[in-house]
Amino acid sequence: MINRVRGLFQRYAQIHRHIEAPGFGLTDGSEPLQGHVDKVILAGSHVTFVGWSTADRILLTGADGQSVTRPDIPRQDVADVLRLPPRVGFEISQPYGDGRFSLTVDSGGVNHSHDVAPIPVHHLKRNRRAMALRFLWTVAKVSPLILRALRHNDPAARAAVKTALGLNAVPQAGPMETGLFAGADQVAMPDPEPVTLILPVYNAFDLLPEVLQRVVDHTDLPWRMIVIEDGSSDANVRPWLTDWVATRERTHPGQIELILNPENRGFIRSVNTGLARAAQIGDPVILLNSDAFVPAGWASRLLRPMQTHDNVASVTPMSNDAEIFSVPAICQRMPLAPGQADAIDARARDFNPEALLTVAPTGVGFCMAMNPEFLAKVPQLDTVFGRGYGEEVDWCQKVRALGGRHLALPGLFVEHRGGTSFGSEEKLKLVARNNALVSSRYPDYDTEVQQFLSADPMVTARLALALAWAASRHDGPLPIYLAHSLGGGADKYLERRIADDLETTGRPSIVLRVGASMGRWQLELVSDHGTTAGVTDDFAFVETLLAPVTRRHIVYSCGVGDPDPVDLPDHLLRLQQDGDTIEVLVHDFFMLSPSYTLLDADGIYRGPVEDSRQDPAHQAPQAGASTLTLPQWRQHWGVLMRAAQEIVVFSDDSRTQVLTAFPDLSKRIVLRPHQLLGNVPRISRPQGPRVVAVLGNIGHQKGAAVVREMGRRIDGTPDLYADLSLVLIGNVDPAYMPPASVPVHGNYRLEDLPGLVARYGITDWLVPSVWPETFSYTTHEALATGLPVYAFDIGAQGDAVARADNGHAVPFTPDGDLAHILLDGIQAAAPRGPKRLERA
Repeated sequence: MINRVRGLFQRYAQIHRHIEAPGFGLTDGSEPLQGHVDKVILAGSHVTFVGWSTADRILLTGADGQSVTRPDIPRQDVADVLRLPPRVGFEISQPYGDGRFSLTVDSGGVNHSHDVAPIPVHHLKRNRRAMALRFLWTVAKVSPLILRALRHNDPAARAAVKTALGLNAVPQAGPMETGLFAGADQVAMPDPEPVTLILPVYNAFDLLPEVLQRVVDHTDLPWRMIVIEDGSSDANVRPWLTDWVATRERTHPGQIELILNPENRGFIRSVNTGLARAAQIGDPVILLNSDAFVPAGWASRLLRPMQTHDNVASVTPMSNDAEIFSVPAICQRMPLAPGQADAIDARARDFNPEALLTVAPTGVGFCMAMNPEFLAKVPQLDTVFGRGYGEEVDWCQKVRALGGRHLALPGLFVEHRGGTSFGSEEKLKLVARNNALVSSRYPDYDTEVQQFLSADPMVTARLALALAWAASRHDGPLPIYLAHSLGGGADKYLERRIADDLETTGRPSIVLRVGASMGRWQLELVSDHGTTAGVTDDFAFVETLLAPVTRRHIVYSCGVGDPDPVDLPDHLLRLQQDGDTIEVLVHDFFMLSPSYTLLDADGIYRGPVEDSRQDPAHQAPQAGASTLTLPQWRQHWGVLMRAAQEIVVFSDDSRTQVLTAFPDLSKRIVLRPHQLLGNVPRISRPQGPRVVAVLGNIGHQKGAAVVREMGRRIDGTPDLYADLSLVLIGNVDPAYMPPASVPVHGNYRLEDLPGLVARYGITDWLVPSVWPETFSYTTHEALATGLPVYAFDIGAQGDAVARADNGHAVPFTPDGDLAHILLDGIQAAAPRGPKRLERA
């Protein structure tokens, strides 16, 4: 047990290790300064050097090879001080290896190298001690789950332990508020209250008619508007605006006041002119940009929190471009097609007006209600912010110091075509300058914003509106994937499939993920703008959130790790509506057996599993109910399988396995092998003793016990295996740690393989899986290097090596000595020996 805990900590430490060390100058003392490494970051198994240089190239050499980059990251701070071109920054990474590196600057073919050990030993020790304390505390908290996983081989318990220790490949989202829609029709609106709108105008002539018409058509409170025309450079703006106001004056006298600045005074001064005039009226104020498009019934919703709650200084709605109020992803700008904003706001109107009213660090002035009580205390925006950007943050911080609160309003969505009023390039410059000013005045503000971003208290509403946005697209059904949280090949495939879909169609995807730590269902919307996700135990709430999505393509990807997997088919079928299609991906064999790897209870694969198999591994315990037999399990999953238009398998062997359980589904099965996830470098075979490397992360089903026994045999009979050694390129389940003579490298990337081969002298690859894999990316990656690859002749891995010139299929004998079989098979094969070994 101690070895298991030690091995688990090794993996925990490698994943969570994060150390920042100070940098150094790039000069040998006799040469002028050619740059500077500002900091060195050790994160996980890779180290990154961040800095700037005037060199043509930066070369980083470590134990695992060499990385090359050209300084091309903008570094305005360096450019301003040294009068250099702005693109002189660099970030360059390597596997950490033995912790020693050579950093070379290449200028016009003249090289200067710097040998460094960038992470001081005391940094490493201090970081490891801190991680050990966190690890032991977490292990103590989840010890009941650990015991359950060990005693019952429970995948849900294993998944929960991995989540608690942060070993999941998939980020875990926070919990959602399921009361978002509850009681919306029972909340009374306060009596209508007059409101004053302030609209500064500078250019944006193509937007102005619709902006104003929407105000006229959609403002549902008594209103008046102060329009400040700020000397637009577009000669069309002022005469058109003057005529429009005059026309409105004839039917609604006194409703609109037009102020014509004699010259361009800038956004802030124009707003201040409007605020000074509004102060004489005394009504609540709404600051509105000339590129904000308000929806029906907007004003009463925006003012309601101010009317019904105390000390509310400002209220800001959700938008497609409003920093922390943005949809579908926080702080990500998203252009909208015609009609999409109204479709999103229609969903916002379904929210309970009291739900998720959130105190925010600031308001955003594109559409911001302002309380006249606080305007009386801080009546003007600070003109030090020039032509704009950051001035509303400054006002909000001043007002907050006086007891005012700034609320985010989920129940209103206002389209913002940001950057139009003053030009996007000018905005970038102003933002950089004014952000620095805000930071100097309010040192805690940036931290508060980061905390808001991290917690995202509005994630439920953001996700609901994001789904409404996705549903408003008109490019076919939206895919809804059921996936797990354990990472691995299935998740890599899903990630790539979603990315390809975004690249070719721009269409977002919905992922319903099981095995999350905070609840059973993690709902995600993945788009070009990022991922928005939340967790709940309430499937009915998931259905409510998905209601706007009326055209769906439902895809089962993987459900391993779910606490009640026999119900998964029923839940997926609940999502199917008339005309929706279903696709089943056979990434594992969960639909065939509770033992998703098809291993029996003793951990051995004994061929395709027929209904008559009585082994306990192929039965499913149920809480408070009798054990589910294999035929009953398949009856539940068979409903989903028969509802699917396609059942996609990734190897011939997987097709055979599925047909063993569901022989009537042959016409629905489609063979579609995966493509490699990246470019795999071809590698020359080193000279010297044979070093067999196990590639990839391995647990029991991946052959960890076999590899451990192989290591013991090699250690125990050195004469027999004098010229043979093992190394693990990846991680190993701590329960099956190999002997100390077998190095465990840990995490790696495909581009690291040439360096790893050179470092360890690797001559052959071994894929020791003892279950019939459905595809095995690792096998195909190993084959692509050109080095000899060994695998048992079962599953997709057996199919792959049997077909490849550099593949060696080793006979698999279920109850045989598998370690001995592999060692004999490897020794019997010449470096370019026969593709298949004959059974004895």
